[in-house]
Amino acid sequence: MADALRYRTDAPADEPAVTLDAFLDQADAASVRIEAGDDVRHLLPHLARVKLVEIDFPRFRDGRGYSSARILREAGYTGEIKATGDVLVDQLLFMRRCGFDSFAPEAPITPAAAERALSAYPYVYQHAADDAVPVWKLRHG
Repeated sequence: MADALRYRTDAPADEPAVTLDAFLDQADAASVRIEAGDDVRHLLPHLARVKLVEIDFPRFRDGRGYSSARILREAGYTGEIKATGDVLVDQLLFMRRCGFDSFAPEAPITPAAAERALSAYPYVYQHAADDAVPVWKLRHG
């Protein structure tokens, strides 16, 4: 899909993302691409200059990208985290909960299908990187 399914209100980053190694070698890079197997924790000291983190999913069943997004959000990163690659509509809600806010899947996903996936479940059961309040906490206030 040429345009990412976006769920942010700010403007997208206007420069191409570079690999993690290239990002760490360049003082002026602001967009970084995390490949499967990259340790996103190397990026943590540089979060102030990062505008975009693209996290690649080489196969839909490779869940390492979820952990990378969560690590970034828990470290305080507030910029854009984009899921790229083999991203399926069924994964969007879980990716959102881990901290992803835009998606660039290889296979097209219509905005309507994405919206249905993201709003399929009105309640959640556990805390995550998003601000959803777990249903048990709503019940027991």
